[in-house]
Amino acid sequence: MLSVHATRVWPASEYTRVTLESAEAIQHTLFTLENPERVVLDLENVRVTAPLTALTEKIGETDPYVKAVRVGRFKPGTVRLVFDLKAIVKPQVFSLAPVGSYGHRLVLDLYPAVPPDPLIAFLDRQETQRSVVTPPERPPASADAGAARSEVVYETPTLGATRTAPPVTPGPRPPSVRLITVAIDPGHGGEDPGALGRSGTQEKDVTLAIARKLKERIDREPNMRAVLTRDGDYFIPLQSRVQKARRVHADLFVSIHADAFIKPHARGSSVFALSERGATSVAARWLAKRENEADLIGGINLDVKDRYLKQTLLDLSQTATINDSLRVAKAVLSELSEINTLHKNYVEQAGFAVLKAPDIPSILVETAFISNPQEEARLRSETYQAKMAEALFQGIKRYFARNPPLARERIAMNR
Repeated sequence: MLSVHATRVWPASEYTRVTLESAEAIQHTLFTLENPERVVLDLENVRVTAPLTALTEKIGETDPYVKAVRVGRFKPGTVRLVFDLKAIVKPQVFSLAPVGSYGHRLVLDLYPAVPPDPLIAFLDRQETQRSVVTPPERPPASADAGAARSEVVYETPTLGATRTAPPVTPGPRPPSVRLITVAIDPGHGGEDPGALGRSGTQEKDVTLAIARKLKERIDREPNMRAVLTRDGDYFIPLQSRVQKARRVHADLFVSIHADAFIKPHARGSSVFALSERGATSVAARWLAKRENEADLIGGINLDVKDRYLKQTLLDLSQTATINDSLRVAKAVLSELSEINTLHKNYVEQAGFAVLKAPDIPSILVETAFISNPQEEARLRSETYQAKMAEALFQGIKRYFARNPPLARERIAMNR
């Protein structure tokens, strides 16, 4: 019989993930029950082990979808997991082959029946906080009404004479500007920790910390707002990160990472843009391959057909978008040079899947080498994280000052 040697739970507002890890693939059956709402997962030819029973202690009160889980022997050869729910969910279960340090994994994703959309909620909040300025309607023009619109003739009662009033000029309109939206993508998350530092620092934690600080800095700037592709320790597929940026019509996509190398002396910050013609260096090609494998490590259900996949991961003619990406990358790289050594003093390019939004300038920032002990210590520092966020912000701001986004319906008043 098989033994489950590790269990993990990743609760998030978007979905809750439960992972069971074993030496061999687990045969399973999944079904749901109502009144009350439950999800049942039967594991075949599996013994009850301490890691499996410990799953009951890993469901926290803050989990948005799971109230509790019960583990027990249902019948000979079958272990039953019953998940008591807080809300109606759409469960998905799938198996993952061994990759990296992981063995076989059985993954249960519990998605809400009515998915929350924090990014669309973000836009709704902007609509309520800001009003769109529209000029008052004017009467239709006619050939005979020109003088009447510019001058008003009225009679003075006391003198019985007429006088021409001065032309009526409209008052000043409140200035309106375009709301700039920046999508910030903290790399990795959940099952995918990213690179590991020698002191145990995980890339996924560093990227989220810097991303939150960058969002806070952007949100303080008038007429700029930022959204995070993830705001917790959970995994999001690469294509979903791009989709989120496109759903809020982001003007820029910034993916934040922390580099690693097999030797500890490698150091410095880098900025990457997408390439249509191959990587600009062997290292850039290797890095893109490693980052693009995040879906294998984090775990996605390949049986789910994503209708946006063709749209978001096309190698399409996006020369204009890539040129804009190079401009913002150069501005960000210049700012990073003020706070850290540059690994390369030019913007590199490679085929990063997460940068393939066809209509959004996109960059990937390697903040520093987490595999370098000195840079790892800096990445753990909140002071340095704040400096990094400020440098990224200044580069982004400089880019938009020189390349203002095109107008669209959604505008915002100056504060």
